[in-house]
Amino acid sequence: MHVLIAGANGQIGQHLLKAMADSKHEARALIRDAEQGAKLQSLGATETVVGDLEQDCSEAMRGCDAVVFTAGSGPHTGPDKTIDVDQNGAIRLIDTAWKMGIRHFIMVSSMRAEEPENGPEKLRHYLHAKHKADEHLRASGLSYTIVRPGKLTNEPGTGKVSVGEKLEFGEIPREDVARALLAVINEGPTGCDGFDLISGDSPVAEAVSMFVRPAS
Repeated sequence: MHVLIAGANGQIGQHLLKAMADSKHEARALIRDAEQGAKLQSLGATETVVGDLEQDCSEAMRGCDAVVFTAGSGPHTGPDKTIDVDQNGAIRLIDTAWKMGIRHFIMVSSMRAEEPENGPEKLRHYLHAKHKADEHLRASGLSYTIVRPGKLTNEPGTGKVSVGEKLEFGEIPREDVARALLAVINEGPTGCDGFDLISGDSPVAEAVSMFVRPAS
């Protein structure tokens, strides 16, 4: 499949490009600065395209079969930027995917985004933004998978995870999140699924395969 990676220059995005380099899929990296292109192509991007999630990205999506949204405003930005990117940027990309007939949308969300009011106070604006984007995706009519990782770490991935609808909060290396995203891509267009993701004891591909279901 031709897959657009929104947030390709982020940490999860870079791990995903590396994972996709040896796969049968072609990764199109969405970047804000053309100078990022050479680095991302060296990691595994088949091509790069310049675009801004706060603007129309329809040309960047042309010819793609799936979209992975792993973009984020970053930990050092305020609530306004979080809404612009994590919420409104995601919603804009979802709506564009629907208009362009994209087959599948994969959203990187967060554990606790299902109930943002119960999350840590300092993260509630982020969780509320993720919640609204997730709810928009559910109502979009697209085939989708929402991946909700726990606390992200930069530890080397183990290749072992736990997948479920409501897991006890835990941690997971970004590298293993990327492996789970590739596993979802490998499954092809699925039904409308969402799952929590933390480190565990099951091989990534096996855990994802047991949870997602084929599109009807």
